[in-house]
Amino acid sequence: MSTPSPALSPIRRLTLRDLTACADLSENRGWQREEHKWGFLLTAGTGYGIDDPDGGLVAACVLTTYGPQGRPDLGAIGMVLVAERHARQGIGRRLMRHVVSTTGTTPLTLHATPYGRPLYEELGFKVTGWAEMVLGRFTPAPEEQLPRIATRAATAGDLTGILRLDEEVFGADRTPFITRLPSFADQLRVAEDHGRIIGYAAAWPNMDTHVVGPLIARDTETAKALLASLAAHTNRPLRTDIDVRHEELLAWLKERGLVSVIRNAVMTYGIAELPGDWSRRFAPLTVAAA
Repeated sequence: MSTPSPALSPIRRLTLRDLTACADLSENRGWQREEHKWGFLLTAGTGYGIDDPDGGLVAACVLTTYGPQGRPDLGAIGMVLVAERHARQGIGRRLMRHVVSTTGTTPLTLHATPYGRPLYEELGFKVTGWAEMVLGRFTPAPEEQLPRIATRAATAGDLTGILRLDEEVFGADRTPFITRLPSFADQLRVAEDHGRIIGYAAAWPNMDTHVVGPLIARDTETAKALLASLAAHTNRPLRTDIDVRHEELLAWLKERGLVSVIRNAVMTYGIAELPGDWSRRFAPLTVAAA
């Protein structure tokens, strides 16, 4: 009996029971396993996958939506992966078309590597920006150069202020997403001005690094203060994906010891640009979910 072709296998919803298979798929493509991130995405978003008749997954991706339930304002697609031995057979294209079709008229965004970008362009996504991934051990600035903005660990009482600021800057309600941050991140910190929250940032564990994101701040000095305060409370290298329009912050991070790893295209579908205020949006929580 012949083995069914994975290209014809049904696309199904993924659950947390698929966490190991998703991590295996990441490893198969040379990525880190990232179980912590996969767990978050499969809980906060909707995973889609195609089973391999021989076990595991042929392909997977995650869709995260923001805004009112049932009529979201924006959707983000991430973690699009096809197993190496099934690559270049149109499976990724089929999976993406399925996910795009399920969203109806909801605008979409994603971060595309140079490898994935041609497929997304073929499907109608357009490049509307760029994000630069930087990685390394943060070296604190001399005392006289440290930012003069107060930061502290966030408390439960800060959640309302964080949610209000996040929706204003991001351009859509991310309450189900942001309220998971305290359990997902190792650090969640806020910046204040006269008792008012003017920025917040999280650092969450991903293998041997801490990823900084989201990073939302009133201005560059506030973003620097949040980054420096997160760095002061970890021994791990930092990684973050900064909107390249924030040139001053990128230059500062490189002065502090982080190095550029890759530039990924920020792409949109159904809208000319992302909603919200880019000038206060410095880094996403993860490029897999905006």
